[in-house]
Amino acid sequence: MATTTQTLGRMLINGQWREAAEGRTLAVINPATEEALSEVAYGGRREAQEAVEAAFAALPDWRRRTAWDRAGVLKRTAELMRQRSDAIARTLTQEQGKPLAEAKAEILHSADTFEWFAEEGKRAYGQVIPQSQPHKRHFTLKHPVGVVAAISPWNFPVTLQSRKIAPALAAGCTVVSRPASQTPLSLIQVYECLVEAGLPAGVANLVLGPAEELSEEFLTNRKCAKISFTGSTEVGKQLLRRSADQMKRLSLELGGHAPFVIFPDADPQHVAKIAVIGKFRNNGQVCISPSRFYVHEKIAEDFRQASVELARGLKLGNGLEPGVEIGPMFDERAMEQAVSLIDDARRHGAKVLTGGGRSERFERGYFFEPTVVAELSPEMRLLTDEPFAPVMPLLNFRQIEEVIQQANNTPYGLAAYVFTNDLTTMWRMAEGLEAGIIAVNDPVPATPQCPFGGMKESGLGRELAHEGLEAYLETKAVSMVLRE
Repeated sequence: MATTTQTLGRMLINGQWREAAEGRTLAVINPATEEALSEVAYGGRREAQEAVEAAFAALPDWRRRTAWDRAGVLKRTAELMRQRSDAIARTLTQEQGKPLAEAKAEILHSADTFEWFAEEGKRAYGQVIPQSQPHKRHFTLKHPVGVVAAISPWNFPVTLQSRKIAPALAAGCTVVSRPASQTPLSLIQVYECLVEAGLPAGVANLVLGPAEELSEEFLTNRKCAKISFTGSTEVGKQLLRRSADQMKRLSLELGGHAPFVIFPDADPQHVAKIAVIGKFRNNGQVCISPSRFYVHEKIAEDFRQASVELARGLKLGNGLEPGVEIGPMFDERAMEQAVSLIDDARRHGAKVLTGGGRSERFERGYFFEPTVVAELSPEMRLLTDEPFAPVMPLLNFRQIEEVIQQANNTPYGLAAYVFTNDLTTMWRMAEGLEAGIIAVNDPVPATPQCPFGGMKESGLGRELAHEGLEAYLETKAVSMVLRE
């Protein structure tokens, strides 16, 4: 197995591991210890421009390669990621904070994404269209969009980039990745897998630097044909406005506020276990994290008692320690946001059933107690803002029409969860809920072969599945006249 220490902390531009042109570096902080984990090269707009130029120069050759050639690189990358999953997961836990088991699951899921698109790239089909005149023929061809800028946040540093890199490369596009500055190390290790898998120089590039500087280059450089962004709705709207100058293609996977609806035919103790695991995974710092728990009044008290007991029993600590179920929050700002949400809820009359603040058991690190709250009112920020925090709000309902209206009463529409054993209820919820992902009795709906994305202000387009490949392809219509 190749060592990763030689390239750790560097950028990859045109096949070369390199430092920032001006020698700038940035410390990566371990959120469990608040100590510097590593120094990484920290570039800027100059490096972004060089990466776009390299990707543009590499595009013609990569686009001409067969889908089988491109698939070979992606499959080999998946194999290397699996072989190195323990090492990459350890790095991910240290830089992001999530427990080691969650980190390894992220790496393996991302490897599956590379493998899926290795095969899906072979199915970028055009079509033959019936002609209306005997002397004409019509058909369509698929054409790679071009150079793609892939911008992702810190909560899933590998998964969210893999959902962009893999389909873009499979479609014949070239890529410039910009990960969050705070969590670049695990993605660097994935890029090492890409290089070792035989990826030609310039086809995929990794740049580090301030989001504003790099985004400005991506938005204004005409050689960058598309931006694929995962992050906040606020930033997504800014990119949408700015992209209009060049009609630049965009894929946007933005914020969410997922309802979790539990009907009376569901077992409250069983669903409570699923709900607590789903809510507190990665400290609630998940775009599809369930964030409003609507429980039918017939089972509300049983669900409430079970959820509080389970939340209190979760083991909080450094994600590298055995048995830890909840790691630290990502940084001080995330911690302050969680505190602010609870303070606001208390001011409006909410009752904190467990947790509610920073853990006093740790001298260092951003540890927040898993929190369950009840007696909520609509004006609380917990029910209006995207709550990227380990906070579980409980609400009751009586009728299905009532809960559908309440669940849809948000500008977001990314995911929704429904727990019922009644098929009629399932169909009515699936048809009535305004969300791009609807999980029925399923706490983990994301998988490479199913589309992922939102309605309303939760984004534009879809990632994963065949739709995820189509996002990086243009359709060309060809009409030809036959000779007499």
